Amino acid sequence: MVPKKVIITHNISEKLIEETKKAAPGWEVITGKDKEIWLPHINDAEIIAGWKKEMNEHLRIKDGKLRWLQTWSAGINSLPLRELENENTLLTNATGVHAYPISETIFALMLGLTRKVHTYVRNQQEKLWHHANMGMEMHGKTLGVIGVGAIGKETAKIAKAFNMTVIGIRNSEKQEENVDEMYTMDKLNEILPRCDYVAVTLPLTEQTNRLFKAEQFKLMKESAFFVNIGRGQLVVEEDLIKALQDEEIAGAGLDVFEKEPLEETSPLWEMENVIVTPHTAGSTEYYNQRLMEEIFNPNLKNYAEGNLPHINLIDYRRGY
Repeated sequence: MVPKKVIITHNISEKLIEETKKAAPGWEVITGKDKEIWLPHINDAEIIAGWKKEMNEHLRIKDGKLRWLQTWSAGINSLPLRELENENTLLTNATGVHAYPISETIFALMLGLTRKVHTYVRNQQEKLWHHANMGMEMHGKTLGVIGVGAIGKETAKIAKAFNMTVIGIRNSEKQEENVDEMYTMDKLNEILPRCDYVAVTLPLTEQTNRLFKAEQFKLMKESAFFVNIGRGQLVVEEDLIKALQDEEIAGAGLDVFEKEPLEETSPLWEMENVIVTPHTAGSTEYYNQRLMEEIFNPNLKNYAEGNLPHINLIDYRRGY
């Protein structure tokens, strides 16, 4: 009998490979980042962990053997979702892996802007000793967390160390620990004028696409900082640039952009009140370990026993 195949398109440790084999006894486990390792097997695999753009060309989704796809990212908007849904392909993502590193990045950006760390780094390059009108602090301020999932929850928890008031936005008004007030998306415009910081942690869906535009920035305080670590397409970038230029908001920390890499001609690069990071907020030394041990292998064990993977199972209709 030919063993079932699972492909993992990343380099993982021998320990994680052994744990994967224990989760699915008798399955053939193929691992490796190099295309030459996994490409010959993709149309024989029942499970693939780690979508690669080359698969658009080579993977036969319709009437193929693929039954479950595990992404290596939280975002799924770059996948052929319609084809996967039409074939009833199970889809799970990496939500939860990023909670620690991204929440740390959110606070690095917020603190950097508040305490002018980015300005002082620039001054250091010029050997310039200058106060830069330092005067703000973060303690006791109000933080709007737009998207209270795993990342938003961790962000709210850290905010409490700064004695911040946390206002959350998500699809449910169900209360959450460390969130003082929770609202649904239709209340976004009502809470923005109250926020000193706005941290966007949303996934990209039809509902959230271009959510932040001129109207939303005009509602924010002139002293407020905007942080986006979700997806660049959540924001109308030209409206954000204008809001920054017109001083409708105080500054922005941006890890994601409408077009990546960020074009060299973008004004965002040289703005004194902007910190740019190259979509690295989720990067961490523990990424593979968390994804495999906390999401994929527990799901794989369930699947091999005849059950559905239950951790991070995507609802195609909702988009997450």
